[in-house]
Amino acid sequence: MGSNVKRMAILMVIVMIAAVAGIVLYDNRDSLRKKGEAEVMAEQDAAETEQTQQIGENTRAFLTDETFFDPDKLPYSSIEKFEGKMLSLLMTSVQRDLRIQIVDNTGAPVTGETFCVILNKGDEYTDEDQDGIIHIEHLRAGDYAVELKEIAGYIVPDAPAQITVKQNVEYVVIDDISLLIYTEDEINAELEDLEVNGAQDDADTTEITRMQEGKNNAKFGIDVSKWNKEIDWDRVKQAGVEFAIIRLGYRGATTGALVEDPYFEKNMKGAASAGIPVGVYFFTQAVDAVEAVEEASMVITLCKDYKLDYPVFIDTEGLGGNGRADGLDIEARTGVCDAFCKTIEGAGYRAGVYSSRNWYNGMLDVSVLNDYIIWLAEYRDSPLYQGYYHMWQYTSGGKVDGIEGNVDFNLSYLRIEDTQTAGGTEGEGTYILPEGEGGAEAAGTEDEEAGTESDDSSRNEAELPAGENDRN
Repeated sequence: MGSNVKRMAILMVIVMIAAVAGIVLYDNRDSLRKKGEAEVMAEQDAAETEQTQQIGENTRAFLTDETFFDPDKLPYSSIEKFEGKMLSLLMTSVQRDLRIQIVDNTGAPVTGETFCVILNKGDEYTDEDQDGIIHIEHLRAGDYAVELKEIAGYIVPDAPAQITVKQNVEYVVIDDISLLIYTEDEINAELEDLEVNGAQDDADTTEITRMQEGKNNAKFGIDVSKWNKEIDWDRVKQAGVEFAIIRLGYRGATTGALVEDPYFEKNMKGAASAGIPVGVYFFTQAVDAVEAVEEASMVITLCKDYKLDYPVFIDTEGLGGNGRADGLDIEARTGVCDAFCKTIEGAGYRAGVYSSRNWYNGMLDVSVLNDYIIWLAEYRDSPLYQGYYHMWQYTSGGKVDGIEGNVDFNLSYLRIEDTQTAGGTEGEGTYILPEGEGGAEAAGTEDEEAGTESDDSSRNEAELPAGENDRN
């Protein structure tokens, strides 16, 4: 009996302990559940730490970082706060010069700040006019390290940028020239676009203002710009226009800014849609070969999406003393035209020079330009110009259906082959005259380009007597 009582007592104690444990577990069920969830989260944190190669075991160490919740204590508050203010340098060199453009992280020029750069840890150059461009001239050729000095509110590059300053002009298209191109919305066009018609000064009463065909199967064409405003190109085509030379842009007469003609794109697309072959011209105010290369680079950049059947012309004229290039001497002005044309032809296009008879005779050395297409502006029934030329602008007072107001009329003695493509990428077209006929002989004929000598005495101006071969 004694042993049985003892066993019963032990059993009752065990039952009582189990009951108490059950009551305790029931009362603490919420705490245990939270503890289990915490253990699961800890395992997940450990797995994420392994995936991200976290250093250290404390996944909540950021709670002790006083700068984590207070961005003002960071060196540069936040990326969002400095959006658009991280700077970089775009640099080009044409001839013993260095043009530095300061741009933000979107590639847009930054203006309104007095930036300063340091060359080779020595000389400093400042953007005094705050246009975002620092142009340094008369440098020695060689390698340069360019450092942008710190300026409040901006993040400047950590390391200097490297560039080689060239000794001589290389007639190649400048990279990133698009950053230097302005629209008329960004400049004062009344001060910058002062293009005038120099040929008017030499006009006489024999000027023909009607559409006409010349000798030698000459083609009839027009040249247009923003001054001609909206053009109905289908009506222009139906009126008999066979080609058009379209102004691409100009260099500002005051500041020298490169400006796209606001009607350039619309005119190029309109002429192409109507099936009218086109060329382009650029009104220059370059004062040296460096700026001429810039102008040509702008032309190539804006023409890359279009097919050109006619040449790319540089338009050189005076602005009555109001232009920044009016004071150039003959050698400098001719050098500008030559540099422009060399850059254009280096990119695979045919280049030419447009000017009036007076300028060809007294303001340019035409002997230097004989390898290019010559476009003469002289308003009379038969040109007095004694040199040879390939196109003739014979009036600025023409009228054609599809264009309101006056428009320039031209005759071209060039024959553009059907294989002509923009940039010469698919085969270069040729500019030749029909054989056996008189008129202005093309300097860029197939024989000459092949190296065959030609007789200069056979190059005569086109003679179109008044009223002869008129269309209307």
